[in-house]
Amino acid sequence: MPIRECRVVAIDGTHASGKTTLLHALTAHFRRQGVNVAAMGEPARSSPFMEEIVIHGRGTFDLAAEVDVFAAHLQDQLRTARNHQLLIADKTIVNVLAYARMLLDVVPGSLDAAVLDAMEHFCRSWAPTYDVVFFTHDRYSQPSDGFRAKVADLQDTAAATLRELYDRLGVAVLDVPAGLETEQRVEWIVQRVAEADLVVAG
Repeated sequence: MPIRECRVVAIDGTHASGKTTLLHALTAHFRRQGVNVAAMGEPARSSPFMEEIVIHGRGTFDLAAEVDVFAAHLQDQLRTARNHQLLIADKTIVNVLAYARMLLDVVPGSLDAAVLDAMEHFCRSWAPTYDVVFFTHDRYSQPSDGFRAKVADLQDTAAATLRELYDRLGVAVLDVPAGLETEQRVEWIVQRVAEADLVVAG
């Protein structure tokens, strides 16, 4: 279901799995092919809530911080898709929900629980805006990164939670083969995108 005629390809997976590197490599590939393509980064990195928690060590993950990232992700997807033929997104809004469910200590019947349930309902309705979701499984050692350091020990839990949530929401996910170099990953994904007839080179 294109957003204003823009097709959306999402690269998801746990942190430090090479998503951002792959995102930029794919964007460069399609741009060389004459496709009007845009890349959407990770909204959490520009959230003032997350900066306060992760970089400055003040406060903790709470409902306000998670809703801020959820709303920013939705806004970024809409605004980046505007006037483009193809959008390649770093994660999906489902990823934001998965981390919120992992990080918040939710009491049944509370406001937090009600809001997360509403977010999940929205994700189920919004999922068709992603034409294809690719899931990365590789693990790369990364230089010191304040954002990743806060969740460094959650990779396995994050991957399992995210996949369970995609299954529950009925979102089809294509697994990118592990162990490939970036160029090989790009070739593999480009082939899948071509098979789905999502883009036409300019």
